[in-house]
Amino acid sequence: MSEKDFIPVRIAVLTVSDSRTLAEDRSGDTLAARIEAAGHILAARHILPDDRPQIRDQLAAWVGDPGIDVVISTGGTGLTGRDVTVEAHRDIYEKEIEAFATVFTIVSMNKIGTSAVQSRATGGVAGGTYLFALPGSPGACKDAWDEILVKQLDYRHAPCNFVEIMPRLDEHLRRKP
Repeated sequence: MSEKDFIPVRIAVLTVSDSRTLAEDRSGDTLAARIEAAGHILAARHILPDDRPQIRDQLAAWVGDPGIDVVISTGGTGLTGRDVTVEAHRDIYEKEIEAFATVFTIVSMNKIGTSAVQSRATGGVAGGTYLFALPGSPGACKDAWDEILVKQLDYRHAPCNFVEIMPRLDEHLRRKP
């Protein structure tokens, strides 16, 4: 860590599930607790069914909300017919962060071995907002947060992090002088 001051970011959590309620949302709870423990702001939290248009619309709404810097979804990243979260994320992305999936797979391999190939975790950027799609298990959410996101969402993390480039994510949308 460097001598920089911590900068809290505003993070929305979306749980994708046909069956969970807020009271049963262990993955969302895992993320919310870790977000707040790290000093960030839980800006919004919502549960939606495995429905691509609904997921896409919620992601788009949060990307358009100036009070949200990062969106993390949990659930719907597997291989079954109802798993459409990754497709909804990609409907929104301007740029995909391919290395997020790679690093998540490496982290997962260390925990669950070759079963890691069944996850389609992804990350991207749209409208100056980071978006990450994580598997629906509390363990996967813990691993993604503890091993990747807590570091990349900390302005003090060196040699580089997502927070330091936030002001430039949407520079292509701004008018040139």
